[in-house]
Amino acid sequence: MSGKFYSVGIGPGNPEFITLRAAKLIKSADIIAIPVKKYGEKSTAFDIVEKAFDLKDKRIEEIEFLMSSDKAVRLESRKKGIEKIAAFLESGKNVVMITLGDVSIYSTCTYINKQIKNLGYENEIVSGVPSFCAAAAKAGISLCEENEALAVIPAVNTELDLKKVIEMFDNVVIMKAGKNIDKIYACLKNLGMTENAVVTSCVGMENEVIEPIKENGSYGYFTTVIIKKQGFTVPDI
Repeated sequence: MSGKFYSVGIGPGNPEFITLRAAKLIKSADIIAIPVKKYGEKSTAFDIVEKAFDLKDKRIEEIEFLMSSDKAVRLESRKKGIEKIAAFLESGKNVVMITLGDVSIYSTCTYINKQIKNLGYENEIVSGVPSFCAAAAKAGISLCEENEALAVIPAVNTELDLKKVIEMFDNVVIMKAGKNIDKIYACLKNLGMTENAVVTSCVGMENEVIEPIKENGSYGYFTTVIIKKQGFTVPDI
């Protein structure tokens, strides 16, 4: 009998974000699969899980997904990773692949789960706490209220792209924004909205940052910007 594949979101940083469902599966898994950009590299997701569980008797398997600009290289790497997982499943092992945040939001696990399903193996997606939800909670703000519309987008390429999104939506979440802070700030400055954005970085981790957006800010990969068109003031009831 074939094993089952689980794509499991573990939240953005603090082990306390791991859901009870995720914890149960991690504890019972035959194999914990860790997606990495290259074999031997540090995995933030695994570091979080390692803090929460005793894994000394667990079989840990890295699954390499190369982040090349060449699409053919990415697809070939993904194919090899899927073949490796399929071999474990074929041998009857249940595989839990862990990923930061939620599986359904810009996650490599989404691609893998689709292919595993297409190969005919039983699979399940287990949601986790999205990083931008945890970030909003830490910042003490809501993402949307009443009839407000919310947009969740990846890092912007141009100020014009962001301007269009802000015009269309009441609130905007920009993920993976670390390298684009200057573009985001410039756009907000042109719109007179620099006081309408908060930067969150490494939420739930030791180096967590939550602060108003500023010019020439320097942040890492795990950076999210939350923009609220109506600002952060508390309205009268």
